[in-house]
Amino acid sequence: SDGVVGMKTVLEQTYPKAHFQRCLVHVMRNIRAKVRVDDRETIMNEFKQIHQQPNKEAAIKVLHVFYDKWNRAYNHVIRNLKGIEPDLLVFYDY
Repeated sequence: SDGVVGMKTVLEQTYPKAHFQRCLVHVMRNIRAKVRVDDRETIMNEFKQIHQQPNKEAAIKVLHVFYDKWNRAYNHVIRNLKGIEPDLLVFYDY
């Protein structure tokens, strides 16, 4: 799903055994819209690396390196990502 408010709650209520995964394309578009033009290509390439890891543990490590690198310049973006982190890597569980 994208970031539709209430979607996760309704999904959990309606289908309690379902797993919620954030749409990576929508997450990337959101990040892209909130960073400087000069940083966009680098940030997008680094963010894509998170989802190209062989397992969830490796993806989490890459994600946290991403947080550390970009937090100073884009605290608002990193804060938002941390808020949805449980929904970013669900696909690795299956």
